[in-house]
Amino acid sequence: MNLASAAFLAFFAALLVLYYTVPRRFQGKLLLAGNLFFYWFAGWRSFLYIGATTLTTYLTARKLGVLSAQQEAWLAQHKAGLSKEERKAWKAKGKAVRKHWLTACLVLNFGILAVVKYTGFAARSVNSIAAAFGSGALLPAVSFVLPMGISFYTFTAMGYLLDVYWGKCAAEQSLGRFALFVTFFPQLVQGPISRFGELAKTLYAEHAWDARRAALGAQRILWGLAKKRVVADRLAIPLAALTADPAQYNGVYVLAVMFLYAVQLYADFTGGIDVAIGAAQMLGVDLAENFQRPFFSKNTAEYWRRWHITMGTWFRDYLFYPLSVSKPILKLHQKCRGRFGTFGRRISVHVCSLAVWLVTGLWHGASWNFVVWGLLNGLVIVASEELKPLYARFHARFPRLTGTRGWDAVQAARTFWLMGVIRVLDVYRDVPLTFRLMGTVFTSFHPGVLWDGSFLTLGLGAGDWVVAALGAGGMLAVSLLSRREPVREKIARRGPYWVWGACTLLALLILVFGMYGVEYDASQFIYNQF
Repeated sequence: MNLASAAFLAFFAALLVLYYTVPRRFQGKLLLAGNLFFYWFAGWRSFLYIGATTLTTYLTARKLGVLSAQQEAWLAQHKAGLSKEERKAWKAKGKAVRKHWLTACLVLNFGILAVVKYTGFAARSVNSIAAAFGSGALLPAVSFVLPMGISFYTFTAMGYLLDVYWGKCAAEQSLGRFALFVTFFPQLVQGPISRFGELAKTLYAEHAWDARRAALGAQRILWGLAKKRVVADRLAIPLAALTADPAQYNGVYVLAVMFLYAVQLYADFTGGIDVAIGAAQMLGVDLAENFQRPFFSKNTAEYWRRWHITMGTWFRDYLFYPLSVSKPILKLHQKCRGRFGTFGRRISVHVCSLAVWLVTGLWHGASWNFVVWGLLNGLVIVASEELKPLYARFHARFPRLTGTRGWDAVQAARTFWLMGVIRVLDVYRDVPLTFRLMGTVFTSFHPGVLWDGSFLTLGLGAGDWVVAALGAGGMLAVSLLSRREPVREKIARRGPYWVWGACTLLALLILVFGMYGVEYDASQFIYNQF
């Protein structure tokens, strides 16, 4: 069910009324039923996938909790008769048993994700390599229907399981409550990727109607829909035209694609997150923020701390940190430290970073353009780390530049276009074609098309371009005004009339300037595919 569709808004309105009508002790059960009803629209096969992940993760976490409790009880009972070495050996034995259970569940659920998402990609890659050596296809073409939100709910569930294994949270005893956490519908489509310890604080609580909170949530939903329908869906039209015929639209058009896609993706993705967070807020549930003005970032590493925050922190906590202390990486560190001096001490960290970015690219999509996209991000971050001494010397030579708004703007613009160059792999979806088109920026620039009316032949009239520009300008203004405090909080301090006035204005903007598909159903959010 598309979060920008009339069907979703009708579903959510009905659920919201029932949620605050039933006795509070039944709110969790009603919400779970709503989650399952929402997901049922994705098809019964998808329902089986999320059910399997929920059940296996719940049972494994319970088993881990039981094993930990049994070990602690046994050690407490026999503590007096055990030496320090014996206690250590017993703990190691118990940890090994728990690790077997953990590994089995991780392999099962990440295996499901890998099979349904990457089998076709693997088969195509093997066959392409075989064809390059003159052989026929070695593997049959296989494809699976990708269950809705499988990457998001798998990461959410596996993060919880690892937290239980590490002792960061206790295993949830109720299957219904755990299913409520995994299937919470606002975050299923495109995140954010929640942590059990944080989401449980408000998800399992009983909630009374709060008019101020509901108004703020409604305001955020409408702001998200405005970004989606007024800006993102409008810019999708010229982008489709520009990428449909790359042979014609090269040179300066490639720069236009980079810029327009950056705006479209930001409006689309943050719009969906706004709808998710706003819907949860109206239900009394707090979801994690996923964006923090990423286009103001001064370097690539900062950009990824501000863009899709919950994904980045998930890979950091559950992949980068465990990988960096794994035995192979520690051995690599020992070998490189003695052979390559100061640089050798950083090699293991760079290897972990590149490995994480390779996985991040694959997480975004089962195709080579995303593999290259991930590795390029990793290489830029690694290069930036190695160039820090050079940056330090530059700022020492020009101290007046450091910290000035002008220099900050230069760095933000540099980061924006650098990310745009990497991100364009996501647009054309063909690695050789993408690099050829980037080359035409230098060989066939032709800037005259920017003002000779050529852009009025891409599916949007002058009025639509003005609306898109004003919408993008509005997003920029809100970002600037939200540096210290969200704009919606500033509006809320002025009173309820201001809040509901802002909601009314946003609703009118959506109705008048929104782009609508068949039966008033907006196009799917871009991140639905991930």
